[in-house]
Amino acid sequence: MIDEPIFDRYINPQTDFGFKRLFGSTFNKDLLIGFLNALFDGHQVVKDVTYLKPEQLGRVEVRYDIFDVYCENERGEKFIVEMQNAAQDFFIERSIYYASFPIQEQAQCGKWCCDLKGVYAIGILDFVFPDDEYDDNCFHHEVKLMDTADHHVFYDKLTFIYIELPKFNKTVDQLETMMDKWLYVLRNLSRLNERPQELSDRVFTQLFRQAEIAAFSPDDRARYQESVRTFRDIDNTVYSAHRRGVAEGVQQGIQQGLQQGLEQVATTLLRNGFSPEMVVENTGLTLEQVQEIAKNLEGKG
Repeated sequence: MIDEPIFDRYINPQTDFGFKRLFGSTFNKDLLIGFLNALFDGHQVVKDVTYLKPEQLGRVEVRYDIFDVYCENERGEKFIVEMQNAAQDFFIERSIYYASFPIQEQAQCGKWCCDLKGVYAIGILDFVFPDDEYDDNCFHHEVKLMDTADHHVFYDKLTFIYIELPKFNKTVDQLETMMDKWLYVLRNLSRLNERPQELSDRVFTQLFRQAEIAAFSPDDRARYQESVRTFRDIDNTVYSAHRRGVAEGVQQGIQQGLQQGLEQVATTLLRNGFSPEMVVENTGLTLEQVQEIAKNLEGKG
């Protein structure tokens, strides 16, 4: 396969490679700490993080779930940070399922005497929640277990944070907070030709240095190209599915088109050596669906 030339100066952090390069390595943990502290806006302060093994063996199914970033802070609180590019059926259920692993890990103490540490599941979404569930100006959501009678927080050690990235439309001259700056970078980094003066904070000096494609090794450049191709396949699949569904004028057309497109993406990923677990992660198909596609490919081979 002949590599396509890359004309962008900076990586796209919405790709799997780009997100993990910026936030998923010990060398760049200051970037993750900076992002988390901007997200919490002083409600808590993360001083340090330790990266944990991102693969988690499921107890019910014999399979692995792979987190984009999994770490703990100096107080033992756990953080799952995910970049999610395509809307999926049962996304909320999947998010809750992921958050169960850090809870289960802490309960391995013989008898039930554990003082559980906080768990944060953070989803950066390149889509909006369906059915206009939230106002167009409401893109940051923090969810906790709540008593429905008086709305007080019933349990404050399990927190889900979701960012609907498409709703963030501030221009560079409108940025006010550190969170504004981070979200602007996540949405626009690959479109920039130079670092804006509004992003002069020290943490962004490191980010722009790590994001410059020209400084990549040949291996990293190839891996990034493959990640970009996967990102574009998924993006085009979603767009095509919506267009096909609208043309047919029925919701069934949207779902059918999206399903067919995701199966095509899964086929491409499997042919390029991705494991079934990684295909599940990138498409939202079930493991059984991916295994059936892999079986069909083997039959044709």
